[in-house]
Amino acid sequence: MSQTPQKMNWGPVLVLGSLWGLSEAALGMYLRQCASTISGSVMTGAALFFLATAWAVSPRIKSTALMVGVAAGFKLFDALLLGLPVLHGAIGNPIFAIVMEGAAFALIVSVVSKSVAGKASGQGLAGGLSALVAVNLFPLVKYATGVAPCVTGTSYPLSLYYAPIAVALAAVTVPLGLRAGAALSALESRPVSLRWLSPAAMALSLGALAMLRLL
Repeated sequence: MSQTPQKMNWGPVLVLGSLWGLSEAALGMYLRQCASTISGSVMTGAALFFLATAWAVSPRIKSTALMVGVAAGFKLFDALLLGLPVLHGAIGNPIFAIVMEGAAFALIVSVVSKSVAGKASGQGLAGGLSALVAVNLFPLVKYATGVAPCVTGTSYPLSLYYAPIAVALAAVTVPLGLRAGAALSALESRPVSLRWLSPAAMALSLGALAMLRLL
């Protein structure tokens, strides 16, 4: 999964970043009742799916950085809708998680060899390792936002307590994301490009987020 020199395919990456940002907001809303259990692990698995899909379309670190920027932008838009400060636990902590997930994915795909990444088992391993790195970095959020991570009844960070779930999910979502990205690349290679849809997709995703918050 080493980086391949090529022009950045920003259109699909922008769309995928928008969908990631929207999913973060939607999952954060509808999993609120189980925020003390596995919601963070579910969102880590979902995040790595979108990151892997974007990597298959445009295997560059810049693509991952753009994904992180777009997804974090959705959380900032969510803060505006909710009237919350950026460093509020419902905003700052998820943004920190998004950044750590992107950093962890970028680190792992940079060191995994092509021979390993070419196999489903190797892709699953890369996904699991990305999740493992991300969840171990998340407890540092208290130094970035001043808000401590959620903990269990024994004061153990939830991201670490439920780390096996995040790792297991990512071991599945990363291979699936790479396959989804390959299919998306095939569409992009057709004469009629779908790149013009990226601004529309971002606008629709922002509109959908606004509607979710207004309902």
